[in-house]
Amino acid sequence: MFRFYSQRRLLTIFLLGMASGYPWVMIGSSMTAWLNEMGFTRATIGYFGAVFAAYSVNFLWSPLVDRIKVPLLSDWLGHRRGWILFCQFGVAAACFGLAHIDFTESLRFAGMVALTIAIFSATQDIAIDAYRIDSVGEHEARVQSAAAAMATAGWWTGFAGLGAIPFFLTDTSGTSAFFLQGMEWAQVYQWLAVVMLLLSAGVWLAQEPKTARGAKQREAELHYQQIAAAQPRQMAALMLLAVAMLLLIIAAISGQVGGVGWLFWLALMVAALVPLAKTLVRFQTPTAGAITTTPVRISLGHRTVAWLVVTLVEPLAEFFRRNGVRFALSILLFVLLFKVGEAFLGRMSIVFYQEVGFTNAEIGLYSKLVNWWVTIAFALIGSYVNMRIGILKGLFIGGSAMAASNLLFSALALVGPDKTLLLAAVITDGFTSAWSTVAFVALISLMANRAFTATQYALMASIGTLGRTVLAAYSGVVVDWLDGNWAVFFLLTTVMVIPSLLFLWFIRRDVQRLEDASRERQAAWDKENGDSL
Repeated sequence: MFRFYSQRRLLTIFLLGMASGYPWVMIGSSMTAWLNEMGFTRATIGYFGAVFAAYSVNFLWSPLVDRIKVPLLSDWLGHRRGWILFCQFGVAAACFGLAHIDFTESLRFAGMVALTIAIFSATQDIAIDAYRIDSVGEHEARVQSAAAAMATAGWWTGFAGLGAIPFFLTDTSGTSAFFLQGMEWAQVYQWLAVVMLLLSAGVWLAQEPKTARGAKQREAELHYQQIAAAQPRQMAALMLLAVAMLLLIIAAISGQVGGVGWLFWLALMVAALVPLAKTLVRFQTPTAGAITTTPVRISLGHRTVAWLVVTLVEPLAEFFRRNGVRFALSILLFVLLFKVGEAFLGRMSIVFYQEVGFTNAEIGLYSKLVNWWVTIAFALIGSYVNMRIGILKGLFIGGSAMAASNLLFSALALVGPDKTLLLAAVITDGFTSAWSTVAFVALISLMANRAFTATQYALMASIGTLGRTVLAAYSGVVVDWLDGNWAVFFLLTTVMVIPSLLFLWFIRRDVQRLEDASRERQAAWDKENGDSL
């Protein structure tokens, strides 16, 4: 087992996972603690988390990550690695700038800089996830699950392992072992920027994956050039519908996040997605042959339209064609619901620990360092078990356990700052979160087409992040509405997981068929090459 997980590509995925999780420290737990210590309200802290909306809509620009190269960097390092390094430089620069802002005087500007970090980080996630999937062959179902585990373990190492350091550095209770304890948060953020640059080591150690993505995209372009020339009205209708959908999403995000009206915009997006999906599946696949036997003159305009369609529309069209409208929409809805309860808990956990009475050093030790090692261990164990029992069963087991584990936080709210109970809650939460996350990542990785890896994975991941980030921005409002009753709040986070599990039950047969097909490809490869785990 150890030899299997020590493959170079899996270790590289672990390092890139660290770089993916680390920016959440800057705009997540550390930012929450900093704002709380400056005296901002719980509602303000919750709304400040709306910067995570960038992770929810990064699919809007994910096609650009698939099709456009970063000047100089992509030529030097390769397409995926060039994008990753570019984003890491952006995160480091914005974090350093955040350290020099007076929040009390320029809270809105600080929020914009935090949003900049989120945008660079969300773009980095697109490139890293695409790199991970491209590094694993379509016949390697087992390795895909292992890659999901290494990505999860790496993410938590960056988020929790490195995320514990700021709490030790800012601790003033004298319980921290760090000789630099008592630092101001502004100083800490300067060091966070330096660490981001050090994490770029993963890019230099990685090897650019070799794929047939470019050839498949060019084939799709040739197909749509013929459609543009032979069926201009149909092509124009498709473009208008796609643009309308994008504008609707942009309108929902800009100026609506943080208000109740955002839920109305979300409902409109879901309603608009159905006719868009039905329109997309009517188009022939690029491999279906020529549109017409009569030679058609292809102009520059046809080529331009074809490039735009393949970049912006075809990834979504292929996703719905391959899976069917019903199953594709069902998967997207499940992805939206699965992590909502965990997100509400995570967004307010630091405020909860501080209000209950734990010191910053204790928060760093238990919620970061302990949770870090628990997550790594059970991410690897969970992926190994998922290889045996399957992704579907892993989702049911992990999701059910994830819901039940939140009840321990309710008990902690009633008991008070009990370190033993905190340790039990953190370990249980880390175990269940790791298990469910590995199965979740493996599922959506399995559904991404290699020609449009970045775009399709980003679409599913960003919808999942929507539940984890934007909706969780209301977590502080919920706590205030409950008059600070943390026990009831954590009980509600338990209930939030149940709808997704019920929905998974209704689509279980479709998910199982998808998983069985993947296992058959793995078995055929093993038979031909004599490979085994």
